[in-house]
Amino acid sequence: MIIIYPLFLIFSYLLGAVPFGYIITLYFAGFDIRTKGSGNIGFTNVLRAVGKKEAFLTLAGDTIKGLIPVILARIIFNDNSLAAACGIAAIIGHDYPVFLRFKGGKGVATSFGALFGILPLAGAIALAIWLAVFYLWKYSSLAAITSYSLLPLVVILINPHHTNIAFAVIVTALLLLKHIENIKRLLKGTENKIGSKKKG
Repeated sequence: MIIIYPLFLIFSYLLGAVPFGYIITLYFAGFDIRTKGSGNIGFTNVLRAVGKKEAFLTLAGDTIKGLIPVILARIIFNDNSLAAACGIAAIIGHDYPVFLRFKGGKGVATSFGALFGILPLAGAIALAIWLAVFYLWKYSSLAAITSYSLLPLVVILINPHHTNIAFAVIVTALLLLKHIENIKRLLKGTENKIGSKKKG
């Protein structure tokens, strides 16, 4: 059984590495999403560069690929630590996909998928924070940074098991790492809001 664990982690990474934003944009719009806007393959850039239908298909795909490995690990192996590791592997796959020379998205939707698989209540709270921040300021990046910065605290308050805390800290670190440029633009006041056609 232990030998199967690394294989399942590889499966989780490869599933996470499936670039739905790239595939959907290429199929529906006929161009490489990496050549438009910020060059990101995630929901926000697809929304700006293509449209709502393609963006929400991307959002669904990116979320599900974070959720599936976690659910399968729990069903097949009944192992919460493996499930958490698989969720992280899927997020890393999205952030650094082998299929796109390790240049992927920022992991927000995939992180939500994995989080809902591990701790649904924490996922619901994080999503509520995301929605509240986005509603007030209209910055997708600020919403993600705020909700995930608070995630470790939320997990500690809900279910402070060491596996859950480690999962929350790692997911938060990965997300903040991918949002460094957004943080710089937010501090400078040059970050773009949803609806903007500018690069960001």
